[in-house]
Amino acid sequence: MRLRTPLALFGAALLVLVGPPLLSTGSDSDTGTRIPGLRLMVPNTPGGGYDITARTVAKNAGEAGLTGDIEVFNLPGAGGTVGLTRLVGERGNGRLAMSMGLGVVGAVHTNKTPITLADTTPIARLTEEQDIVVVAEDSPYKTIRDLLAAWRKDPGKLPVGGGSSPGGPDHLAPMLMARAAGISPKDVNYVPFDGGGELLASILGNKVAFGVSGVGEYLDQIEAGELRLLAVTGPRRVPGLDAPTLREAGLDTEFTNWRGIVAPPGLSDAERDKLVALVTELHGSPQWRESMKTHGWDDAFLPGERFGAFLTEQDRRVASVLKELGL
Repeated sequence: MRLRTPLALFGAALLVLVGPPLLSTGSDSDTGTRIPGLRLMVPNTPGGGYDITARTVAKNAGEAGLTGDIEVFNLPGAGGTVGLTRLVGERGNGRLAMSMGLGVVGAVHTNKTPITLADTTPIARLTEEQDIVVVAEDSPYKTIRDLLAAWRKDPGKLPVGGGSSPGGPDHLAPMLMARAAGISPKDVNYVPFDGGGELLASILGNKVAFGVSGVGEYLDQIEAGELRLLAVTGPRRVPGLDAPTLREAGLDTEFTNWRGIVAPPGLSDAERDKLVALVTELHGSPQWRESMKTHGWDDAFLPGERFGAFLTEQDRRVASVLKELGL
């Protein structure tokens, strides 16, 4: 099931925890569980890509019989760095993990936080997906070329919304679009939202001229005619979606996002290996394969230390792109 409204997929109130986590008192040999009491943090509000990913992981892992119930909770703020700080503060807690992605990498740079992803235990990269450019169904922009013409004419008057803070994927994508369109990234009126749920309301309410988000977040609204899909940001068209790539629209650029899972620092080898094994088995399950198809996610599985090396590379890349764009 995909997002229908900011909270419709989940039907639960935002849960922000300020005290230490409550851990299960069960043992690792508990029937039907691999990691009893496992909790999965989402560092932004319900309805965004991290949230959908986390709740899909929890649901599919249970359906596949890989573990007992996984508690998913939201701890939003500062583009994901509030959650990251909490995670790193839970040193040695092998029953806590966090859903994250490129947005957290960027937020570390733009917020200048002393805590970085190098302070975490990398578990796995899970998915890659294209971003999409969307407008409300009553928008005057019928095609991506219509939007680009108006944007070039007066970029400041066309606010673009994204579900990530500056430096995140929904920010980097329109900045790269702008540069390719001959617009200075500094002239772009970018409006950040803490996740796709908040962004959706602003697009539908015409608070922003257009929005940029992950392909899997708004498929229901596109199919229902509530949103008009103008373009996809990756190297190829998305099967089942009638939208050109940015290159087809005349922009010499492309962009994809990714998501994964990290854990606190200071885990024992056994604790780390259990988390990596759980996600590896999830990756191989038919439930997860079906969910990837449903959400339009591409398989980008990269476990353990290989994911750690990727995070190091991504940190360098984001820093370079932000500097290159003058941001």
